[in-house]
Amino acid sequence: MTTDSADLDSAAAETTSSKIRALAASGMGLSEIAKELGIRYQHAYNVLKRGAPATVSVGERPIVAEKSGKPPLPVSVLADGGFDLLGQWTLSATGELVVDQPLPREVGVYAFAKDGFAVYVGVATMGISKRLYFYSRPGITQRTSQRLNAKIKSELANAATIQVYTAIPPELEWNALPVHGSAGLELGLIKKYALPWNMRSAR
Repeated sequence: MTTDSADLDSAAAETTSSKIRALAASGMGLSEIAKELGIRYQHAYNVLKRGAPATVSVGERPIVAEKSGKPPLPVSVLADGGFDLLGQWTLSATGELVVDQPLPREVGVYAFAKDGFAVYVGVATMGISKRLYFYSRPGITQRTSQRLNAKIKSELANAATIQVYTAIPPELEWNALPVHGSAGLELGLIKKYALPWNMRSAR
């Protein structure tokens, strides 16, 4: 009895996929998995993306899939780290998104939170007020703004509260070279915590 080569290829692919999932479940990062198995980063990413269960809620605490290897980000951690609760998203009389408090013009980092946990973190290199304006009225080429505009409106339609936290970290130096404090803080939070609305947080 002979085995079809397509069956062998399929079995080998499934074995590799199983190994990728097992290593991810053990807390290994994508780069480490790719190196360990001798595969491309994108291959590992695609396998995990296909098999990742969606975030679900139990009571008011969002439970993020453990496969991400990252913990959720409580707003208490944001507050302890220097973030301030600015206000919350609401809908205007014309159905547009607005934040119910004045927005700072400074460059900084912002976070959207639901049920006590951050769901999205972003950096506002053009200023927080201007960046959040584009979530209210996204341009036709602004895919992230369009996606989050729809997401926030959907949450508000289901009676959820989406809070806005902001932080304005200082500019830094490293070996006399400039370091962008806001960009570094945003990236650090995305790398460390599970943020379901940040697409990069899944990596």
